[in-house]
Amino acid sequence: MLGLIAEAILARLPAPLHRVALRGAHGLRKTWWRVRRPRLEGCRILALDEAGRVLLVRHSYGRPDWMPPGGGLKRGEDPLPASIREFAEELGCDLMAPRVVDVALDTLHGAGNRVHVVVGLCRGTPRPDLREITHAAFFAPDALPHDLLPALQGRIEVWVSGQGPAG
Repeated sequence: MLGLIAEAILARLPAPLHRVALRGAHGLRKTWWRVRRPRLEGCRILALDEAGRVLLVRHSYGRPDWMPPGGGLKRGEDPLPASIREFAEELGCDLMAPRVVDVALDTLHGAGNRVHVVVGLCRGTPRPDLREITHAAFFAPDALPHDLLPALQGRIEVWVSGQGPAG
């Protein structure tokens, strides 16, 4: 309930204030994860355009690196509907024909993080919400930006090519 109230308040803030609030909340969340070490579950979305390029975003909080959009799964939520929801919320367009290509186990600020890697097709023009997402651009899988999130180096190309999970 408290989360819904916080979301409603954040939604009414002007985008610049919302970004400041997100940065503060992210700092608190990282501290909480380091102390409590919860088990998290999320999705990472590799949305392709008609040319086979992958959509990457930059967030208003956390690391400045390019990364695929995504987010946390709600308790008991299936990763495919969660991916469709996150993609629409963050970018204002549709994710078509999503499929899970891998489940990656990571550590995120001390918390165990189970990430469902979803590949699908982007329908529409991505429009960053300018709150959580500040930039969005398509990149060829063999020409990803140099400032890609380091943990994803070499993995995106494998996931997108359909060759299966990347180590």
